[in-house]
Amino acid sequence: MSNVTIYHNPACGTSRNTLELIRNSGTEPTVILYLETPPSREVLVKLIADMGITVRALLRKNVEPYEQLGLAEDNFSDDQLIDFMLQHPILINRPIVVTPLGTKLCRPSELVLDILPEAQRGAFAKEDGERVVDAQGKRVEK
Repeated sequence: MSNVTIYHNPACGTSRNTLELIRNSGTEPTVILYLETPPSREVLVKLIADMGITVRALLRKNVEPYEQLGLAEDNFSDDQLIDFMLQHPILINRPIVVTPLGTKLCRPSELVLDILPEAQRGAFAKEDGERVVDAQGKRVEK
């Protein structure tokens, strides 16, 4: 059992890059395909609390249900927003990574480096070619 979990959407480049950064540290994480197996209400509430963000900060805005449900209007309670995320998991922003060092919404993907227990084992570039980690396993400063 891995001590790192990623709530992953394989169709998302940021999520794929984050998963590969985890693997570049020598860790094979537990991968939860949250669109197929969404978290329970209890787990989602805990993830939000552990990330230290608002419920609204976890909402994905550029997906169809966001507009259809009128979520841009600020007249929903946190409980209602969580209900929408559970009914429409695509509304949950990703990737969320849980490690012994913390829980984080990893957008951009290199934010995962702040919470990985193991160092990077070599160079890493994102799918678009952007270098994130050098050959010595150190973060490349922008």
